[in-house]
Amino acid sequence: MENYILECCVDRLASAINGEKGGANRFELCANLVIGGTTPSLTLFRQVRKNTNLPIHVLIRNRFGDFCYNDDEIEEMCDSIKAFAYEGAEGADGVVVGALTPEGDLDERALKKFIEAAGKAKVVLHRAFDMCREPFAALSKAKELGIDTILTSGQKGNCVDGSPLIKELIERAGKDINILIGAGVSADVIKKVYEMTGGTNYHMSGKRVIDSRMTYRREEVSMGLPSLSEYDIWETSADEIAKAVKVLKEL
Repeated sequence: MENYILECCVDRLASAINGEKGGANRFELCANLVIGGTTPSLTLFRQVRKNTNLPIHVLIRNRFGDFCYNDDEIEEMCDSIKAFAYEGAEGADGVVVGALTPEGDLDERALKKFIEAAGKAKVVLHRAFDMCREPFAALSKAKELGIDTILTSGQKGNCVDGSPLIKELIERAGKDINILIGAGVSADVIKKVYEMTGGTNYHMSGKRVIDSRMTYRREEVSMGLPSLSEYDIWETSADEIAKAVKVLKEL
């Protein structure tokens, strides 16, 4: 396959450098990937822009948790979008957003504000899509709003299990909107998912877990979620990305 997207999701400069080295052709930049990703700092964005050469789509998610936002949170995220989209000539190539109503539909009012704030930057609908109650209605609404891409696992815990829905989404999307396949993407599953869906756009972190350099450790104290070790550092592996690229090129 020649015309594919392999987007590498990164939350550190080291991961971005490794992702580019491995052959990814776009970044999704976030913070706190371990909890699903939140809005990164402008400082990190500038570091990645300075030290790599790939297009950058920036995740805009102000907090961990659901995708049902109040007016203050929507305003906060609009301001974040503007900060990244209008970061001089080197602004974000795209922003990755999403919002739902309490009933599980796309929050059209919030999305319109996000799209307006993005200006000329592309707009990607993130996996809030996977939490909505009616995927085909959400797909139609995303098309109507002019959204460029939907990131989805097919409303399942991983893209393999979600492949039946992903296939139908790709068929219904046509040329109007791109379907970006995520959740559990690796070199081991890409061929299977491609055969099941025909999808050509993939999103992965290619992460490895690095042991902390700390030699003194207070294991009984947690700085955040008790289920997560303070001494595991997530980082993209260039080798894992390269393996995925090899599979894609051989399809």
